[in-house]
Amino acid sequence: MTPETIILIIAAVIIVWAISSFNGLVSRKNRVAEAWSDIEVQLKRRYDLIPNLVETVKGYAAHEKSVLENVTNARTAAMSTEDPKAKLQAENQLSQTLKTLFAVAENYPQLKANENFSKLQDELTDTEDKIQAARRFYNGNVRDYNTAIEVFPKNVIAGMFGFTHKELFDVDNDVEKQPIQVKF
Repeated sequence: MTPETIILIIAAVIIVWAISSFNGLVSRKNRVAEAWSDIEVQLKRRYDLIPNLVETVKGYAAHEKSVLENVTNARTAAMSTEDPKAKLQAENQLSQTLKTLFAVAENYPQLKANENFSKLQDELTDTEDKIQAARRFYNGNVRDYNTAIEVFPKNVIAGMFGFTHKELFDVDNDVEKQPIQVKF
């Protein structure tokens, strides 16, 4: 073999590796986007359930106006946020206000016995479970993507083509550990 042939073979191997690496990164990036879309579908479902839940609670707990307003405001904030990091914070706040709403509902036996409230609470619980599953799926894809763009030598390709680090969609442990405040 001539030196030119060896150089061409080495160049061809490098080009094939670069194309394969690029395509693999694009595939991982698309899986992250798909997983984020799954989360948004479940969040939309939760957003759609909340007004019905608030209206049901209003009839029984009219003097709990601030709790209902907090839920409504948290829902609005979560719906209007696009940035994943800000959305995470807004979603954590919404989860906290929903927990407060359910804690308030515990003090109204007639509300707890209401079939509509019970159905809405069950649907919301089911939706929360689906959000957790979608979040785990998303975070798994983000982990794989971030690892792929950080390891050598793929980090060279990732840097050349602008693949950037993605944020995990985690719960705020500080918020989750705090007790729910219910004031009457």
